[in-house]
Amino acid sequence: MNQPCLPSPSPTTPQPQKLTTTSNPYEAQFQYHRAIRRGPFIFVSGTTSLDPNPPHSILQPNDATAQAKVAFREGIAAVEALGGKKEEVCRVRMFVAEKEDSAGVGEVLRQVFGSVGVAATMIVLGRDGGFVDGGMRVEVSTLA
Repeated sequence: MNQPCLPSPSPTTPQPQKLTTTSNPYEAQFQYHRAIRRGPFIFVSGTTSLDPNPPHSILQPNDATAQAKVAFREGIAAVEALGGKKEEVCRVRMFVAEKEDSAGVGEVLRQVFGSVGVAATMIVLGRDGGFVDGGMRVEVSTLA
């Protein structure tokens, strides 16, 4: 029998909120947080392969597989920072720059979450419709 991924919060009960923020300069520039825990849910913002140290360069420019490894690791770290566990991740959205990036990113998903069993979506953006930085090849958003 299938079990729900997350419990349903009561619509009338206010949900407490906890936040985690990183040194990612986009968080400060656009006024958002790496992750928010509201009730039993943890929402992780889109995560890329950005060097946490100034000048915050893209790590492994143009290597989607290497960037995916960093993005998944950072997403899991955000879940854990708010008291969650990797095993509680139930939804992953991946945005990739080019179709040829999808196999490598998908393999990293399998390596990281294969034993967990997550719902996943992968969207190919195309190079011209892409990310805020041209060196980015992948961005991952997580829900636990």
